[in-house]
Amino acid sequence: MKRIQILGTGCPKCRLLMANVETAVKSAGVEAQIEKVEKIVDIMKFGVMSTPALVVDGVVKCVGKVLSPDDICALLQKE
Repeated sequence: MKRIQILGTGCPKCRLLMANVETAVKSAGVEAQIEKVEKIVDIMKFGVMSTPALVVDGVVKCVGKVLSPDDICALLQKE
């Protein structure tokens, strides 16, 4: 099971990334635990200074942009 975290304070881009992750996980048939990290202190622990950010299994994969569901699917299938 993958652990996917979306780092962001709740802005529209963060919410869109969350929706895209949910869509990608469903279409890829990947078993995943999806978590939203909104506290600035917790986000900074990842070394991320720009949101939204996508973290898969503890590794930051994308910072400062919203990946499409297709991009996220490709990223998850590479893992």
